[in-house]
Amino acid sequence: MARYGTQYGPDITFLGIPPCDLTDPSTYDDADVVIVGAPFDGGTSHRPGTRFGPQAIRSTDYLPHDGTRPSLALRTDGLRDLRVYDAGDVEMFSGDVLKSLADLRAEVAKVVRAGAIPVILGGDHAIAYADASGVADVLGHGRISMVHFDAHADTGDVDFGSLWGHGQPMRRLIESGALRGDRFLQVGLRGYWPGPQVLQWMAEQRMRSYEMTEIGERGLTTCLTEAFGIATDDCDGVFLSVDIDVCDPGAAPGTGTPEPGGLTARELLDAVRRACLELPVVGVDVVEVSPPYDHADITAALANRVVLEALSAIARRRRDARDGTTWDPRRPLLDDR
Repeated sequence: MARYGTQYGPDITFLGIPPCDLTDPSTYDDADVVIVGAPFDGGTSHRPGTRFGPQAIRSTDYLPHDGTRPSLALRTDGLRDLRVYDAGDVEMFSGDVLKSLADLRAEVAKVVRAGAIPVILGGDHAIAYADASGVADVLGHGRISMVHFDAHADTGDVDFGSLWGHGQPMRRLIESGALRGDRFLQVGLRGYWPGPQVLQWMAEQRMRSYEMTEIGERGLTTCLTEAFGIATDDCDGVFLSVDIDVCDPGAAPGTGTPEPGGLTARELLDAVRRACLELPVVGVDVVEVSPPYDHADITAALANRVVLEALSAIARRRRDARDGTTWDPRRPLLDDR
């Protein structure tokens, strides 16, 4: 049985929201969103430290931790307009990857069965196999697409003698049947990995990957429009997986495998906002924040805002659906019409 509560540092929740206990369904049976920490870096291939990511993401902010954060742009407060709880951290021993991933998968499935959206704070990207599988276990294998922001494809096969590192979760998800390769959209790839054999495998699965050169030539907006159209075709929901290294290391230095030439912080926040406004998001993870390599909490602050942007946009999507309204990004801040 997984245990809950923080493993590192003080016992805090995401910006002061109420806690819940996933062993007691009555503590989250009215939840819209449940935040789950996955402090795991047993799949790391280079710089470790992402086990400390969940608490850094929860607490890095300059405002009081009072459980409220009104979005100036979206005119919503994701922490108040949604019923959001924090389940603390799943106990994940980095020396036992299979047990750790199995425990996380089971706990995420509990959240989905309760009718809530799980938001998982990583941890390295190995956790994506567990958390996306946990969603698919409830909503149906092959019925969930993924929009994946990352510098790396994470589609390796056997690395360092293991099937379960942070460079392999997307391959394992597709091979298992939990997610479909032809509904797998990757945004922000660049650099010098993987090699031809892995790229061939990806092509055979009919994956669609937007490398940064294509994004630069066509524009991020155009690429996202195309990706979102594919993601919502013949699927019931979308899982959003955000590896913080999709951003240029200037915007996110605190990560295990930094790769120059990525998105700006503004581009990532806008993309996450748009995804959660336009898509039927059924799960989110934010991964690869490694506080030991962070400078002035730059990376943790960005990851914190990625979570807030997702929550604010989900709240706005629900409000617009309820009221028959449409969010207008051109609306002046003080215009209440």
